[in-house]
Formats: sequence, structure tokens, C-alpha cells
Amino acid sequence: MTKNIMLIDTLNRESFEKQLTRIENSPADLMMNGIDAVLTHEGPVLSCDAHLAITKSEARYRHLINRIAALIVELTPTGEILYTNEAITLITGFSTEELIFCNWLDLLLPLQESTHLNLLPQQFLENGELNAFKTRILTGDGSRKIISWNSAHVLGTNELVERIIYFGIDVTEQVLAEQELSIAAIAFESQEGMMVADANGLILRVNNAFVTITGYSAEEVIGKHTRTLQSGHHNVDFYAEMWRIITSTSMWFGEIWNRRKNGESYTSYQSITAVKDTNGIVSHYVSTLTDITASHLAAEEIKNLAFYDPLTHLPNRRLLIDRLKQALISSTRTDLEGAVLFIDLDYFKALNDTHGHAIGDLLLKQVAQRLTSCVRECDTVSRLSGDEYVVVLVNLNKNSVVAAAQTESIGRKILAALTRPYQLDKHHYHCTASIGATLFNVTHSDTEELLQQADIAMYEGKRTGRNKLCFFDQQMQDTISARVALENELHLAIKRGQFQLYYQIQVDSSGCPLGAEALIRWLHPEHGLVSPQQFIPLAEEKGLILLIGQWVLETACAQLKAWQQECNTSNLTLSVNVSAHQFRQANFVNQVLATINRYAINPGLLKLELTESIFLSEINDTVIVMDTLRKIGIRFSLDDFGTGYSCLQYLKQLPFDQLKIDRSFVRDITANSSDKTIVSTIIAMAHSLELDVIAEGVETEEQQQILLEKGCVYYQGYLFGKPLPIEQFNVLLLKT
Repeated sequence: MTKNIMLIDTLNRESFEKQLTRIENSPADLMMNGIDAVLTHEGPVLSCDAHLAITKSEARYRHLINRIAALIVELTPTGEILYTNEAITLITGFSTEELIFCNWLDLLLPLQESTHLNLLPQQFLENGELNAFKTRILTGDGSRKIISWNSAHVLGTNELVERIIYFGIDVTEQVLAEQELSIAAIAFESQEGMMVADANGLILRVNNAFVTITGYSAEEVIGKHTRTLQSGHHNVDFYAEMWRIITSTSMWFGEIWNRRKNGESYTSYQSITAVKDTNGIVSHYVSTLTDITASHLAAEEIKNLAFYDPLTHLPNRRLLIDRLKQALISSTRTDLEGAVLFIDLDYFKALNDTHGHAIGDLLLKQVAQRLTSCVRECDTVSRLSGDEYVVVLVNLNKNSVVAAAQTESIGRKILAALTRPYQLDKHHYHCTASIGATLFNVTHSDTEELLQQADIAMYEGKRTGRNKLCFFDQQMQDTISARVALENELHLAIKRGQFQLYYQIQVDSSGCPLGAEALIRWLHPEHGLVSPQQFIPLAEEKGLILLIGQWVLETACAQLKAWQQECNTSNLTLSVNVSAHQFRQANFVNQVLATINRYAINPGLLKLELTESIFLSEINDTVIVMDTLRKIGIRFSLDDFGTGYSCLQYLKQLPFDQLKIDRSFVRDITANSSDKTIVSTIIAMAHSLELDVIAEGVETEEQQQILLEKGCVYYQGYLFGKPLPIEQFNVLLLKT
């Protein structure tokens, strides 16, 4: 069969296809026109049947390529795009028409922007085949996608690259995830210590900073519980509150004490975050910690520099003012007095001039220590400057006179402490100080004024001889001076026997003498008779009441011994007042028994008068002491009944023999119905408890008559006789 042949002058398929296009005939058209094949000068190129088959095959290939998710692009050796699949269009946003014959290099960007833009793509074109390299693709909206490529080249008949085909996968999310992991890994190895624990608190992972801070290696803590790091500084309540917050908010942060491997405690700023799974269940805990020990030390140092004297470590003026303001607020709230003491060392400048400032500094530090030892923890000792110190005393008595006495006592204690010898390096030194004092209470509000008052008082002390305490208030100063003088004279009175007992008679309803109450008097050689109301409270405050009480007991027993030897006085009783301080002595019973035995008196004639203040002590101990003495016959009378606590519960337990109605009720019994009712009640209660009743302060017959009508048959008062020395008392007995 004869074939119709078409002769085309062409060298390759590309030219052939172009010529076919030029003659506007497809292979099918040629066949329809009776042309079975096309020839070139070099020989047959392609039969029309074969070309049609290839065209169909290529169509199927194109259809398959468009269904693949991978990016496929076909290029000329110089980079012009011949073909792209639909995946390229979806990724880049460019249509096929926009991409065909565009240069591929214009769409590619290197993965690192700093790289020369054409270097990597040019390598693709020159090498033909590359595996697993990544580039960015510029999309139509200006964004960038990261693509992982593989490439292959197609060679022509002359073994030259005819086409290049790239196969790509969008790895943008994968790369970003890897970057996030990389960032997280870098962050985990930050300067902060990091620890990851499971839901049970077992450590899963730590970073290098954690190892550096704690001293534990990762191997030593992984698998251990987080409580391994606890320092012991915090109690159970601290951790309970911490976990309560984590449970409710999924986070906690704050300062916490932990312990290093070497046992050293350190302060860290720590955060704990609960990590939950998709079901909201805690799966992990992530904790960060920063060692802030050095910061704390620095802050403490700054605080010390700001508020404390660097030499003595006492509060400086700034902190003193703050403490004094707080003391004034407290005084307003509690109504308790306070005091400011301004202390200046005498002749300190001479020490500095002769021995140098180093020796002077040694003295200042030792003075600070001695001052601190003289006051309570609630008080403040500060150094203002040079050799000036200020002491703030708080929570003194509400009564200004008593508060002044307390201040004076502490001031004298300070003076005594400061005058003790000092050892300053190789030097022995004696020092004195001048102290100015001022009281403050709710009426004061100016701290500077208080300091100025104390300063003025201090200079007054220096002016009048140094080594002394002076009060700013002259009236208070006079009162304190009088108390100091009285105390000194009281010591002398005990040593020199200036006390004397006076006796006030006690009678029954018919006027017959029953005995007497022994009342102490101080016969001062200059001031004459000093009232017990002046010196007994001072004696109790200074502890001198014990010596005075024993003297009274001795003198009373000696008088009972003398009375026992006379027929008309042998049955008289003698009442002796016993203070609460005296009664609470551990050896009080032995002292009383020894005194009775020493004078060989009938103990049944000795009556000990106690006040209601004994109710404040241990009631059981009080009962034991009273029962022990009652067994040998000593009787007890409750003095001033009705003016104190008057606790009937205690009265029922205590073995008293007699109640004594206080003179304050008897004085107005004739005119005051309330006093009359009180007296009547006391008498009735005493009788119900089978106790005798004696009324003191009876001065008129009308008072006696009312008492008698109410059932009181024993009396003591000016109606029957004043307190008298023993000689005059004995004369009174003869007249009765």
C-alpha cells in the first residue's frame, strides 16, 4: 500500500510541532487528508498514528499529574515555566496562564533571606538533579510558603538538558513546628532554672540552669519528688495555701526558700504552672525558679544603709522617727504612757582627741550593746550621731507618775551600766553619761518636739553636774526627785530602825477590849511622822516590803509575848497586815513559825490580815499556806472587804475567820442608804459563812448603833481610840 508522505525540514520535535501549528494541521487532520507520515531531511519523525497515541497518553498523564497533591513544575533549561499542575496554583495563588513562560527563578526565594537570591535556584538549573532541598515560594498575596523539593532533568538527543522537572511538598507547618521546638529548646535552656514534673510531683526533666542553682545533677533529681528541694523554712500551711492557689488558678508564683544539694538554703522567685490535657486533667507541672539570694542580700544591705547606723547597727534617725511615730499611735490606742531618753556621753571628745577615732568607735559600739541590754525587746535603742543615743520606752503605766518612776528606774539602770569600766583595745576607760527624759501619751503627736524636749533635759543634766537623769517636766522632775530621795531614806530607815508600831484598839459591843491592830509608822528624824500611804507603795515596788513585813511580824510577836506576861492583857489578840508579796514568799510559813517559836507566843492570839489581792495568785497555793498556819492556831482576817474583787467563790474556799468592813462604807452609813445596804449585806453574808465581822473607821455612836442593829458586834475606830504608841496604848487599856 502506497503511503502519502509529508516532507518537513525540521531537526527536532519542537520544530516539528511548531511547523504543524504553522500549517494549522493536527496529526488527525493530516490523516484525514491522506497523509500517513511526516518526513524530515534526516528521515521519518513520527507517524500520525503514533503521534495521536502519544497525545492521548500525554493527556492522561496531565490529568493524573493534576490530581497529585505534590507540586510539579516543568521548566526549560533557562527557567521558563512550561507546565505546572493544579497544586502549584493552589499553593501560590497564581493561575496557570499567569505562570506559563514566566521565569521560575522569579518565584523562588532562598530559605535564608541573607543568601544571594539567585544562588540556590541557579544551582537547580545547572545541576539538573537535586534531592531534598528547601526554598520559599512567593505567593500571589505576598506571603511565603516553604517547599521541600526534589528535581529531575530530561535530556534531549544531544545529551543536553532539554527540560527540568521539580517535585515539591509544602512543609511550611512542619518547618514552623520545628522552629517552635527549637525556640522552646533554647528557652528551656535559659538562665532561669526549669523543672518539669508529672501530675504526682515526680521530676521528669530539668535544665542546666536548674543544675547550676540547686547543685543537683539531672540524674540525681529525675524521678524524685519535688519536695526533695524543700528547705524546711515553710510550714505545712504555706504549702497548703500554695497548692490551693494552683488548684484554683493553675498557677502560683512568689518567693520561696529551697535547699541546695550541699544543704545551703537559698531564696528563689518561683512560678508553678499546671499543664492540662484536652480533658482538662492536669498532666504536668512546669516550674521556673530564679535564685534571688544575692538580690535579697543586696536589698538587706540597702535597708541597713538606709535605716541602721553602720558602726553600731542600731536604728538611725530615720528609723527612730518611724518607731517613735508608731509608739505615739500605740499610746493613743492603749492609753499607756511612753518615754524618750536622750543620752549623751560625757567628755567623749576628749577620748577621740587623745586616743583617736578608732578607740572612740570601740566605745560607741560597747555603749550600744549596754544600752540594748538595759531595755525590753519592745523598746527602741538608736544612735543619732556621734555620741548621741535615743531610747524610746513604750507600754509604760497609764498613770504618769508611775510611768515616770518606771522611766527613772530604767534611766538609773542605764547610768549604772554605762559607768562600768570599758576595755578599749589596750586601754581601760571610765565613762559617764547625761540623760534627758520626757514622757509622752495621747496628747503628744510631734516626734521632733519630743526629741527636742529630751535633748533640753539632757543638757540640763550636763549643766548641773553630768552623770544624771533629768526630766523635761519640772513638776515631774520634782516628784521623781522626791521618790528617789524617799527610796534612799527608806533604805536608811530599815538599817537605822526608824520604824515603830502603833496600836489601834478593837472592842466588842460592850466596849471591852479584844485586842488591837498593829500599824507601822515611820518616824523620820527630819520630816517627822511619815504616813504609810507614802512609803508602803514604794516599799512594795522596790521589794523592801519583805524586810519591813518581817520587822512588823517580829515586833508584833514580841509585843504579844509582853502582853502574855500580864494578867489583864494575856488574852488580847494582835492583828498584823501581811502584803501579797510577803505572803507569796516560798518560805513564808517557815518564817512565821520560826518567829512564833522564837518568842514562844500563843499562835491563837496572832491574826494575819490579808487583802483581796491574794485572790490574784494561785488559789490552791493560798489555801495550802492558810491551812498550814491555821492548824497551829493562827487566825486570818480579810481586810478592806468590798473594795476589791470580793469574789465569793474564792471566799468560800479560803479559810478566813473574820471579815473586816472597810471604813469607806462605815463613814457614810448614817446618811447613805447604799452604804447601809452594802454593810448589811456583808454582815449577813459573813454570818452565813460562819465568819466574824469587825467594822473599822467607827467614829460615832450612831455608826456603832447601826452596825449593832445589823448584827456587827466588833469595832475599831476613833470612837474607841486612835492608833497609839505602845506606852500610850497600854494607858488606854487601863482606862477601858
